Amino acid sequence: MPETLLCPRNLAFELYEVLDAEGLTQRERFADHSRETFDAAIDTARSIAENLFAPHNRKADENEPIYKDGEAVLIPEVKPAVDAFIEAGFHNASRSFDDGGMQLPNLLSRACFAHFQSANIGTSSYPMLTMGASHLIEVFGSDEQKQRFLQPMLEGRFFGTMALTEPHAGSSLSDLRTRAEPAGDGSYRLKGNKIFISGGDHPLSENIVHMVLAKLPDAPPGVKGISLFIVPKFLVNDDGSLGKRNDVILAGLFHKMGWRGTTSTALNFGDNGDCVGYLVGEPHKGLSYMFQMMNDARIGVGMGAIMLGYAGYLYSLNYARERPQGRLPDGKNPASSQVPIIQHTDIKRMLLMQKAYVEGSFDLGLYAARIVDEEQTAATEEERKNAHELLDLLTPIVKSWPSEFCLKANEMAIQILGGHGYTREYPVEQYYRDNRLNPIHEGTHGIQSLDLLARKLTQNGGAGLRQLLGLIQGTCKRAGEFSSLDALRQPLEQLLGRLTEVTQALLGDLMAGKINQALANSALYLKVFGHAVIGWRWLEQAIRAEQGLAKGNEADVDFYRGKLQAARYFLTWEVPSCHHDLDLLAGRDDTCLSMQEDWF
Repeated sequence: MPETLLCPRNLAFELYEVLDAEGLTQRERFADHSRETFDAAIDTARSIAENLFAPHNRKADENEPIYKDGEAVLIPEVKPAVDAFIEAGFHNASRSFDDGGMQLPNLLSRACFAHFQSANIGTSSYPMLTMGASHLIEVFGSDEQKQRFLQPMLEGRFFGTMALTEPHAGSSLSDLRTRAEPAGDGSYRLKGNKIFISGGDHPLSENIVHMVLAKLPDAPPGVKGISLFIVPKFLVNDDGSLGKRNDVILAGLFHKMGWRGTTSTALNFGDNGDCVGYLVGEPHKGLSYMFQMMNDARIGVGMGAIMLGYAGYLYSLNYARERPQGRLPDGKNPASSQVPIIQHTDIKRMLLMQKAYVEGSFDLGLYAARIVDEEQTAATEEERKNAHELLDLLTPIVKSWPSEFCLKANEMAIQILGGHGYTREYPVEQYYRDNRLNPIHEGTHGIQSLDLLARKLTQNGGAGLRQLLGLIQGTCKRAGEFSSLDALRQPLEQLLGRLTEVTQALLGDLMAGKINQALANSALYLKVFGHAVIGWRWLEQAIRAEQGLAKGNEADVDFYRGKLQAARYFLTWEVPSCHHDLDLLAGRDDTCLSMQEDWF
């Protein structure tokens, strides 16, 4: 089977040449680690992903979960894979040794998990959801809640979900109707309906812990009145044993275009008036708590999009190398041998596009993971604060840009395989279908773009934005030391200058109360901002590639040349195309804003 997980050489490049993973071992928390232990963890992840996750990826797609006797039924291969994941320690990869974890940096944890996302996005979702839910309880839950629910989740006996979306409200959380009434004993009784709950029911664990958003009787209107509750599938007794089934009913399963291996459920809470829930933290602060889990999840979604794009790229690359078809334009002799399609220029174009999108995004996703390590373990409080502000700004980009452009990479993979790519006998069509969910869940492009332009840019007085601009300018300055990178650096500098001007103008409109006008084309703004960020990350990779070439290792020449060519493609083909978008933004184009409902 062709390699589709990810390129080991590129991962080593990112970890050890771009992001300085080894430097983290100088910190007290990671002092017991080394490059050798990092590589051992990666090798173990790759082995489990290859042997237990990848083999049932297609089967899970063709045999999606079914609803039977009020429960979700999965194919049998899912549980052994998830069990192996937990037994190998990846469930708690970044947790401390004292808590039974591997105490890996977040950077390495993400790098390991990327293998599972690439091998089987559906099966990998179950532990990813649980890791997010457990972190939420760990940060905001009471000691009793941690003992009763968190500890079994860390052990892999309980799994978790987040339950936000309701049938009538969609992404509009301010309109949710699920209610929670105090029961007089410290617990609550919930009543409501939730849909699109990933992992909302399955047979993989003893219990499922739902993190549910609901409103108390005295809740103020809007998002400020939302509280967060733990609602287990089975109640848990004081001694930790399972009690009776809670009043949480699986109402049905959604049948999806892709990502079919993960159950997507409709759940009814309190149909019989006895759905027991436990308030997490303070009343009416549930959305702020949930956003912590959602930010982690958004980075995870971005990485999932990246790895699906990466898998399609690697498969189509291998196919293009092996598939003979046609001759080059100057090949006039029909009796001559056909050439592998990778020799055709348009195939190279599509492969370069994929490489630029997926490897640029992969760098950004791991860079975000590296920022988390700074946020948690940097030496000073100021450094940790700066990391938090930068990560907050970048999160909408990490989630949304790969979700859009790695999906385009999947489209190019199908195109390279031609008619074969459109059939289910080859995996690239499944990668596309699976990846099509990522622009939707954990906040659509529209929501992420509003978050970026209306909130994240000015948050903390614009501290995150100032940091980012300084980092990009610093990279451009270092790139100036290489005359070979002038043609790559200059388009980024030009884009950054114009983007800064347009950003200031749009923020001025917001301050002046011209909110609808300023935000009308926010999705276009997110795209341009994302291109600037990915362009920056490619320029960083290009610098490292030039440094690598200077070392004179003959075995690495092709790898580094490939990096430079992909950087050249993105910075000279993609980045300049953003200026038309900036023209529309600068002119406050109202084509979409002024469109009337009756004109459609």
